[in-house]
Amino acid sequence: MAHQKRKTSKQRRNKRRTHYKISAPTLAKDPTTGEVHLYHRGHFVDGDFYYRGRLVFSVNEIEE
Repeated sequence: MAHQKRKTSKQRRNKRRTHYKISAPTLAKDPTTGEVHLYHRGHFVDGDFYYRGRLVFSVNEIEE
């Protein structure tokens, strides 16, 4: 089993981890409604559920 000869310093450890950072989520604009939403996700607009610019279902239709 491999063992280190010296303790890895905090500075060296942190240099190695510099690329571990959070990135902002990709946002998309719906062509039909103009609503900004998360990429590859459906979204509600005034009780209607849209995905990729198409109306999938309406909450008003379900309640009736």
